[in-house]
Amino acid sequence: MPRLARITVYPIKSLPGVMLETVRVLASGALADDRRWALVDDHDQVVTAKRCVAIHRLDARFQLTASVVELCDRERGEWQTFSLQTDRAALLEFVGSVLSQHVRLIENPERGWPDDLDSPGPTIVATASLQAVADWFPGLNVDQVRGRFRANLEIDGDEPFWEDRLIGPTGVVTPFHIGPVMLLGVNPCQRCAVPTRDPMTGAVTPSFAKLFSAQREATLGAQVPRERFDHYYRLSVNTRLPPERMGGTIRVGDEVQLG
Repeated sequence: MPRLARITVYPIKSLPGVMLETVRVLASGALADDRRWALVDDHDQVVTAKRCVAIHRLDARFQLTASVVELCDRERGEWQTFSLQTDRAALLEFVGSVLSQHVRLIENPERGWPDDLDSPGPTIVATASLQAVADWFPGLNVDQVRGRFRANLEIDGDEPFWEDRLIGPTGVVTPFHIGPVMLLGVNPCQRCAVPTRDPMTGAVTPSFAKLFSAQREATLGAQVPRERFDHYYRLSVNTRLPPERMGGTIRVGDEVQLG
C-alpha cells in the first residue's frame, strides 16, 4: 500500500518550504500555512520566481507555530529574524533590498495564494518520480529536483509517476484518500520557467524543459489519458476537496488509497 512519505508547505509563496510530520487540510482544500503569505509589488502583482529571478537569492527558515521567519540573502550570508505579524515593515525592507523593488506582504490563512484557483489542494508526486527526473539530468539529485518542482505531498513506493493514476479522462476527477482525508485528482500540473533553474542560484539548466518534455512523453504510462497532455512539460497532480468534505489532518505514514 502506498504511503505518504513527505509533507512540505511553502509559507511564503516562492520562498523555500518547511517539512512537517502532520498538516491540516483546510475546508478550502489547501494545506494549512501553504502559500499563506505572498509578496506583491506596487502593481498588485504577486512577486514569484516566474517573474523575479532575484527571489532565488532569498533563503528562509520558518517557525510556524510562532509565525516567525528567518531570512537570508544568499549573496551576503547573514540571517535575520522577523515576526510575520509584528515585524512586517522590517521584513519588507529587507526583502525589498534583495529584490531591488518595493513589496508588500498579503495573507490568506483560509486558502493561501495557489496558482490554480480551481484546484487549491496539495500537489501530489511520487518520490520515485523525482528520482526518475534526476536520472534524466546528470548532476542533479532528488533534493535538487524536489526544490525545482516544489510539490506538497510525496508518495513512497518504487513506481515512478505513480501520481499519474490520479489523472482521469477530460472532465473526470479521481477520488483518493490520504489517511482520513478524501481528495480529488484533477489534472497534471503545468510547469513554468521555475523548474529550469537551480533553486539556490537561479542559474538556468540549458534545454531543461525540452529534454524533460521528451522524456516525459516517452515514459508516460499506457493507462494515462494522453488527451490531458497538450504538452508534456507537466509533473505532479493538482487536487481539490470534494464539495461535501471539510478536510482533516494527514500524517507522514498515512496510507494512500485510490477510490
